[in-house]
Amino acid sequence: MNTLKRIDPRRPFTVTAQGLRRITLGSAGGGGVGAAAGEANSAAFGMPHAAGQREQTKPRRTTASPQHALLVAAHADRGALDEHARQTLAAAALIADAHTEVVLLVFGEFSGDAAALGADKLIELPQFDRRSYAPAEELAALAACVATYAPVHIFLPDNATGDGDLGRRYAAAANASVATHVVEIDAAHVATYVHAQTSFAVRALPELVLLAPNAVYPKLPFVGAGERVAWRFERSADTQAQAQAQTQAPQRAVVRDLGIEEIDAAQVALEEADFIVSAGNGVSDVAAFERLAATLGAAIGASRVAVDDGKFTRDKQIGATGKTVEASVYIAFGISGAVQHLQGIKDCRHVIAVNLDASAPIAKRANLTVIADARETIAALNDAAAAARDARGTSAALLQPGKLAEGVLA
Repeated sequence: MNTLKRIDPRRPFTVTAQGLRRITLGSAGGGGVGAAAGEANSAAFGMPHAAGQREQTKPRRTTASPQHALLVAAHADRGALDEHARQTLAAAALIADAHTEVVLLVFGEFSGDAAALGADKLIELPQFDRRSYAPAEELAALAACVATYAPVHIFLPDNATGDGDLGRRYAAAANASVATHVVEIDAAHVATYVHAQTSFAVRALPELVLLAPNAVYPKLPFVGAGERVAWRFERSADTQAQAQAQTQAPQRAVVRDLGIEEIDAAQVALEEADFIVSAGNGVSDVAAFERLAATLGAAIGASRVAVDDGKFTRDKQIGATGKTVEASVYIAFGISGAVQHLQGIKDCRHVIAVNLDASAPIAKRANLTVIADARETIAALNDAAAAARDARGTSAALLQPGKLAEGVLA
């Protein structure tokens, strides 16, 4: 099975530890960019790269005393950085010289390995959750971190989930030079598409770099120091005044957080769903499967075979001829895992497969494989969910006034 990730031949260079590479092969089994570069990088750092051979401990990027700093800022999602943020951090680590440290500023809780991602220092701000929108306070926190470490350059992923907006706000507030949608970068220059992506605009490295996806190979042949810094951000008088103004007169506030509106998971497009349960030919009880999806709050997907059999509509099909999804959790019930289906889930973070065949292709892709009958597993999960729901309801009833004695006597 060919698991190499397709690369746009028109795309610009990709940054690796060996410098800029115009053509970078995909890595077999990993779905990432840069196997050829990875082998060259491993050889350059004295690390073996042979099938079945355990990789040696990676060396530190630098042990010299830092004289300069590069700052990378990004939002965490459930304690981790997404692929785009990891690429941005890798860009700073690859560009930094021996006397430059890479400082990672994380908005939200972070439980990952900062050193393995290339960071020398980690600053965690758990008070900034991605479920809340506080642009003024995040901007103040970024400005305070910049004032503390005086970085030569600042890097943020150019996305639509907060980082790109924060970078543009900082550039405007600090009157800093900025390059957005950067698709090519090294220690001397950045480049971006112009004229409807028919040509490139190139300039020297600005103060602020907003990096586009897939411009950097994120797997590094070295590690950073990974020092966790106890740095606490205190809200300034300006941000406190703005927060107070928003509380007292929300209709006149510049920015007001309206919270997150919860909607039915079935209404979410598969391309945007974060939790998907998918059915294949091994799912015979569709009603029980749909009941489980509703209980878990997951969107529903299906394999091509299940769609062709009329069990699900065509818009639920996942795969090369259907939808390509990027869910954090993808549970496949009774799906063998044809190459077309695997192509549709290649960007999912965690894949769980429920299948009777331990040698099915989906088992090679899955992070966890449950060797069991799909119908029995779905029924067991529905029973467990019902039992948990009943237990929760009983506990709530016992806490109601006038119900305590009745519950105890029962």
